[in-house]
Amino acid sequence: MPEDFGAEVGAAERMVRQWQERATEKAERFGRMQAEIEAISVTEASEDGAVRVTVGSDGTLRDLNLAEHAANRSMSKLSTEIMRVLRCARSRLPELMRQAAAETVGTEDPAVQHVLSKARESFPEPPAEDAPEGPPTPGPGVREMRLGPEDEDGAEPTPERSARSRPQPEEPDDDDDDFENRSFLR
Repeated sequence: MPEDFGAEVGAAERMVRQWQERATEKAERFGRMQAEIEAISVTEASEDGAVRVTVGSDGTLRDLNLAEHAANRSMSKLSTEIMRVLRCARSRLPELMRQAAAETVGTEDPAVQHVLSKARESFPEPPAEDAPEGPPTPGPGVREMRLGPEDEDGAEPTPERSARSRPQPEEPDDDDDDFENRSFLR
């Protein structure tokens, strides 16, 4: 019986050693996949080259370049174009991640499938309405800027209206510490 027990222990040790080797190899492949995914960056530009963005593998904006002719657009159109190009760049990330996974660990592993699923969820294809709209047109810009409250009827406050809306100072107190109802800051 001691011989059988020794053979069983030896087989169990070999099995554990093989399992450790496979686990170490798998961890190394996942490490390579992680390094390859972290190295991914995508640069995308608008059709006219006015906007160019670069995103990292996590979708963060790493670079934004605006050409001089981008200034010909209204701020609204420019910001819309920046976001459109950013979404296009991000939408390319899941496929690049899938390629990195396929080259290192394969795409059949459940952990890899989960990562790729989350990438597709986080960086979906841009909607069809994100297609660029014709040539940029200058916007109306800011014509008037008002600070302060407006009356309910939308009329500008007149001097007498604004004076009424200000809080009136309280009646002077007899105990003003010899400043004779004046500020000590004057």
